[in-house]
Amino acid sequence: MTGAASLLKDWSLAWRFAIREMRGGLSGFRIFILCILLGTAAIAGVNSVAASMSEALEGRGREILAGDIRFELKQREANTAERAYLDSLGEVAVASNMRSMVRSEDKTRQTLSELKAVDGLYPLYGKFVADPDRPLAELLAAREGVYGALAQPMLLDRLGSKVGDRVLIGDMTVEIRGRIVSEPDQLSDGFALAPRLLIAREALVKSGLMQTGSLVDNNYRIKLAEGSKPNGQIRREAQAKFPEAGWAIRGSGNAAPALSNNIERFSEFLTLVGLAALAAGGVGVANAVTAYLDSKRGVIACFKSLGAPGRLIVMVYMIQILLIAVLAIIGGLAVGAAITPVAGYFLQDYMPVPEGLTLYPRALGLAALFGLLITLAFSVLPLGRSRLIRATELFRSQSETGWRRVPVRYYIAAGLVFLAVGALAVLSADQRFLAFVFVASTAGAFLVLRLVAYGVAALARRVRKVQSATLRLAIGNIHRPGALTASVILSLGLGLTLLSALALIEGNLRGSLAGAMAEKAPNFFFVDIQSRDIDGFKSVLDKAAPGGEVRSVPMLRGRILAFNGEDVQKRNVPQEARWVLQGDRGITYSETVPENSRVEEGAWWDKDYSGEPLVSFASEEGHQLGLKIGDTVTVNVLGRNITAKIANFRAVEWRSMSINFVMVFSPNTFKGAPHAWLATLTDHAATPAVEQGVMRSVTNAYPGITSIRVKDALDIASDLVGQLATAVRAASSIALVVSVLVLSGAIAAGNRARIHDAVVLKTLGARRSMLMRAYFYEYALLGLSASVFALAAASVASWYVVTEIMELPFRFLPGAALWTLAVALIVTAGTGFLGTWRVLGQKAAPVLREL
Repeated sequence: MTGAASLLKDWSLAWRFAIREMRGGLSGFRIFILCILLGTAAIAGVNSVAASMSEALEGRGREILAGDIRFELKQREANTAERAYLDSLGEVAVASNMRSMVRSEDKTRQTLSELKAVDGLYPLYGKFVADPDRPLAELLAAREGVYGALAQPMLLDRLGSKVGDRVLIGDMTVEIRGRIVSEPDQLSDGFALAPRLLIAREALVKSGLMQTGSLVDNNYRIKLAEGSKPNGQIRREAQAKFPEAGWAIRGSGNAAPALSNNIERFSEFLTLVGLAALAAGGVGVANAVTAYLDSKRGVIACFKSLGAPGRLIVMVYMIQILLIAVLAIIGGLAVGAAITPVAGYFLQDYMPVPEGLTLYPRALGLAALFGLLITLAFSVLPLGRSRLIRATELFRSQSETGWRRVPVRYYIAAGLVFLAVGALAVLSADQRFLAFVFVASTAGAFLVLRLVAYGVAALARRVRKVQSATLRLAIGNIHRPGALTASVILSLGLGLTLLSALALIEGNLRGSLAGAMAEKAPNFFFVDIQSRDIDGFKSVLDKAAPGGEVRSVPMLRGRILAFNGEDVQKRNVPQEARWVLQGDRGITYSETVPENSRVEEGAWWDKDYSGEPLVSFASEEGHQLGLKIGDTVTVNVLGRNITAKIANFRAVEWRSMSINFVMVFSPNTFKGAPHAWLATLTDHAATPAVEQGVMRSVTNAYPGITSIRVKDALDIASDLVGQLATAVRAASSIALVVSVLVLSGAIAAGNRARIHDAVVLKTLGARRSMLMRAYFYEYALLGLSASVFALAAASVASWYVVTEIMELPFRFLPGAALWTLAVALIVTAGTGFLGTWRVLGQKAAPVLREL
């Protein structure tokens, strides 16, 4: 018989034995099934929800964009030739967005708003919903010389106004005629710093807010004529016909790119968190397989006695393990798929989600593959331990002799499967470096946790005899053969490390937003200050906040088009620097080096410099983009392409939250160009009442100037951080749940030995209360060991993230340490108590008969 035929026969025979033996049920595999099910469900659920949102964004692209294609211009409107071209494409709806102050009619209250002005064609797709539900044109139309407006409820709350009241935008009075319920294109408009106020575009033009240099986004949404060219061809044609237009063109297939990118990044991160939970569950898989094979000693002994080769035994139990894993994976996929409509129910008010249950094969397939690989990775070594065991050794009731002699090929096989898990995690992620770091960190954590477990056992072995018999018994349990030390520390350490690191990162980030950043940051940013008003504006601030420091700089908006003549869209830009090229950037000019920055490379230009345009680029961002001194940057400003040579790189202190720019140009670059000014007010002694007085004075004197209170922006950022942290902690808690399951499984697997120990000790006079205290001390010591490692590892990881990635100061948070310690003790002691209660209730006679 050939080798292939023999192998096929063995597999056939192994299959029959495996199926027959499984008829007795899945006893001993409950923890195995739950660990794989939860980890698979987490990965399947996260990826399915992300896929559903991405599909909805793409499927409802026209509605989200409120058009087939959108042309966006900053600080200017389309000229005659540009508008004629846009009209030739189809029906054009124009909307303008800007931030503006809104005041009560008596001028006593004011607040920042996201002002949106639309024409009569808005929206071309989708439905705008208002309360009352009347035609939009009717609600916004002028009545007796007063235009209508629609406001979000938050704006009315801030002003203390209601429907029917009148408010001021600029010097124009408008009447609040309803509340905004939903906007079809809200997602495509991007992040909102303030609540929305909707008016007619005709009203905005007459308000006087659209002045030279005002930060206005003019959006031309087009409903393409039937038979029009594809969006990509239109984009290329428009850029070729109007190379200096500087417009941003977005099609319905990419209606909300920022949101799509955030969904993808967030889902990738949560997938890695789910993988960590699945890896933690792998310890439970290994424990369950080991315990199951241990319970099958008699069966394996019979196989051995009848001449069955080791290969056949491995095949039989591998088939069983894989079949059980498939059942667990199917259950996990079902739970993961069910998460999609549940998440959709809670997210439907914030973003488009599909209705009903939809299956996403790629998401489910990825989760299934991870589940299968993790099962194999953690099962190979326990299976290998059964191959070379003699029948006489298997008949011994408590001996584990021989179970550690694993053939080298099984270590190689396990290593290859682990590598496959890591490769799949990295290759399936867009942020591959982040995925690689996460996988490497998880692998390193497992290795270190194993060393910690060995260290704890070795330390317990070397502890001097203590007077308390209970404590002495607990310490002995930590280092005896078959101890739970490795299982407890491995399972609990990873979950606690993940949750502790997230808590420390969130705490430091929110602390910086509320503390160090808030202390350094100015009280206000003021934008859209006209050149003719700058002196008067400063006089108003001198009176309203006499102790404050005012800084002002000229400001324009520009979009980077090319480096050294090469289109930036064709460059391979690293993820961390892409924000510089996305949309328009604020730019300025200066004769001297700006505050909060210093020249690191190159030289600053002379005050009376009049040569070719020069630019100073932020050092970190410039190097990330691959730029060097002497390279050229082409920027579109107010419809003109300007090319400047990089003269120097600056180190910018972004954390100061003061006036900072990526690009600072030489003054001659924009000589004669119309622009507005940007200013800050810093007065750390100012009370909330003084700040309200500043806003009231500036807005009443210059209604066109927008006042942004920095504390309000920091509060919004802190709330967002809190919401994201809650979502991440909820997903990460799966790792802790899996850790508890693994711990429960380890305790259950070790109960056989503990029953014998407990019976012998009780026979010798030990009381149940003494044994319970001993078990409590044991689990408490193990929980304390796991929490100490978790705190140390989490502190190092969070320190790196906070200081090196976020570039913020790091502070150890005692509250997080106490929380970690409390969770560790509660989980280990509580689970240990529940798991060993049955052990202490065993009657002595039946057990003693087997000894």
